[in-house]
Amino acid sequence: MSEKTEPDKTEKEQPRRRQARGERRIAQLLQAAAQVFCTSGYTAASTNAIAREAGVSPGTLYQFFPNKEAIAIELGDRLMHEMRETYGEALAPVDPATPLEEAIGSAVDRFMAFNTDHPVFFALMHGPDIPGRMAEAHDQLHTTVIGRIEILLASLMPGAPPADVTRTAHVCLGVYKAGLELVLAHEGAERAAYVQEVKDVLIRYLEPLVGGRFGRT
Repeated sequence: MSEKTEPDKTEKEQPRRRQARGERRIAQLLQAAAQVFCTSGYTAASTNAIAREAGVSPGTLYQFFPNKEAIAIELGDRLMHEMRETYGEALAPVDPATPLEEAIGSAVDRFMAFNTDHPVFFALMHGPDIPGRMAEAHDQLHTTVIGRIEILLASLMPGAPPADVTRTAHVCLGVYKAGLELVLAHEGAERAAYVQEVKDVLIRYLEPLVGGRFGRT
């Protein structure tokens, strides 16, 4: 009876190499999809256009994704995971001695950087046809972000009724979303100017509400 031999190092490495190649191909397809969704919109996009943008055949694309909805869902899941990390950092508690301009500026900069680096997130989440379960996931993300803003505002508005804090949180997020659309529509210095306008609006809105809680520069 012959002894069972262990697979050699080369045999062990082959599955890992195939997995690594697959991950690179998926990343390539997701990057191409992001470009197509931003250019054409989700509804008008097609798997053929995504494959063409990625420089692969439609058959190669179908090895990884059955349709464009599956691509959008995978892309959305990855972006929402990254967004959760972003708002966790952006809405972290701040030192009361921090100037209001600095506190608002830091939060807005983090959110704007994410959205300008990933414009497809806005294109997918705010388009007329949000694919699959992404609508529900987006609603959950919205609820979580509002909750984090409420916690931050509650520390800045001690004694304020909960309903006032909730209303203020919704206004802040509404101002940011409206400003984001303008920011994404511009480039360079003009984009930076719109980002500053969003910060200024939020500062002027919050300043009388937080009172002397924060210092000023």
